[in-house]
Amino acid sequence: MEYLVKSGSPEKQRVGCVVVGIFDRRKPSTQAEALDEASGGLIASVMRRGDMDGKLGQTTLLHGLDDLFCDRILLVGCGKERDFNARSYRQACQAAAKELDTMGGVDAAIYLTELNVKGRDDFGWQVKQALLAFEDVFYRFEACRGPDYEKHSRKLSRIVYQVPRRSDLPAAERGVDEGVATANGVKFAKDLGNMPGNICTPTYLAEQAVALADAQKSIKTNVLEESDMESLGMGALLGVSRGSRQPAKLIVMEYMAGPKNAKPIVLVGKGVTFDAGGISIKPGAAMDEMKYDMGGAASVFGAVQAAAELGLPINVVGVVPATENLPDGDAYKPGDILTSMSGQTIEILNTDAEGRLALADALTYVERNYQPDAVVDMATLTGACVVALGSHAAGLWSNNSPLRRSLRDAGDLVGDRAWPMPLWEDYQSQLDSNFADMANVGGKEAGSVTAASFLHRFARKLRWAHLDIAGVAWKSGKEKGATGRPVGLLVQYLIERANSGNA
Repeated sequence: MEYLVKSGSPEKQRVGCVVVGIFDRRKPSTQAEALDEASGGLIASVMRRGDMDGKLGQTTLLHGLDDLFCDRILLVGCGKERDFNARSYRQACQAAAKELDTMGGVDAAIYLTELNVKGRDDFGWQVKQALLAFEDVFYRFEACRGPDYEKHSRKLSRIVYQVPRRSDLPAAERGVDEGVATANGVKFAKDLGNMPGNICTPTYLAEQAVALADAQKSIKTNVLEESDMESLGMGALLGVSRGSRQPAKLIVMEYMAGPKNAKPIVLVGKGVTFDAGGISIKPGAAMDEMKYDMGGAASVFGAVQAAAELGLPINVVGVVPATENLPDGDAYKPGDILTSMSGQTIEILNTDAEGRLALADALTYVERNYQPDAVVDMATLTGACVVALGSHAAGLWSNNSPLRRSLRDAGDLVGDRAWPMPLWEDYQSQLDSNFADMANVGGKEAGSVTAASFLHRFARKLRWAHLDIAGVAWKSGKEKGATGRPVGLLVQYLIERANSGNA
């Protein structure tokens, strides 16, 4: 898809479709009024007939426009004008994209980007959000279809986002640049997440990291094998991989475009490419969705790629501990004690709490090799976080208030939200063990908090944050599929860091 920005009157657009907003109670936007006047009252007559009343998400497509240059007009309901906020704006854009996805025209001019959004006055933000909404609707995963499958065909190939004045174009162009790079990162993460576990193995992830470095010369990839991890003493990660015939990989992607003496921002993503739970095997229902247990890793791939596409003047390192968690005669067992790379010992009470073990060694590796400015890890870590926050927000824990605030604000801005959770020392006692330095689970209470508290034991010397993305990394049911979250949050955070000059 080609995305452009322009400034011009809606009634003068020679395109396949012009998209304008209608507010609740049949109140046309300024752009709709201009089209209505030029068409001799066509839009007003459609509203009088009851075909469009402006309810949020409603759409009506108009044809036969003899008095206009465009072939079609798409009316999009925007809800109550006084309540038209960021959430409403995204919903309106998604509704428009769904209609355009099946339209016969090859191009469209979008005037939703000219609407006043409550609390937002940046056309760059509006264009970026519209682009992300459109790309989310347009996404298809068809890599595993057979030769007889009729893939989705879309005639639409060019979208022009409109802004009121020529002076607004620089901001809008920035929105396109950031939106395209973010959307590409989200798509990369979705593709990795949706790939089945028999294809997307730890080795496959490592190959994708190498391919990313080949495609983006600003990225350098290094892959550590199990023998390397054994030499480093990564007993926690290797303990998880023992149950699998697929060798574990520690994948490191470096994007060093900032000052040479600047400490990097490190993104660490859980890369469990399939999680059966190990000896503590999961119930069979919906176990297929455990291919999404590498959602954290996928997000690291997407964020690093986006940083490179944008050419951000910062240093970013992506680290992915990749493994499977399966039951086997050699699999680690409840009651086993593993020695992590940090030297801390871990009593295994539940082999299905494996992601934190892989991340523990990865965090120690990051501390020893990069002395980072900030570390953000992300993982589909606990069902408890899904119970606490549902599918609307990721859980956010941090030992540094400015970092926590920056991540939360970045998520709010881009619509990929995270909600701060407690990291009090009170929870650490739940991890006490009679036989090792700690247990790998802390009981039924506050499961997402004790999981974060476990990770904090390996990140105390770091400026660190943890995102539990178990509720947001994929959707179940009819719309089953990876979401690509939290790529949007991560890329926005990196953009803000680059813009602050404190990269």
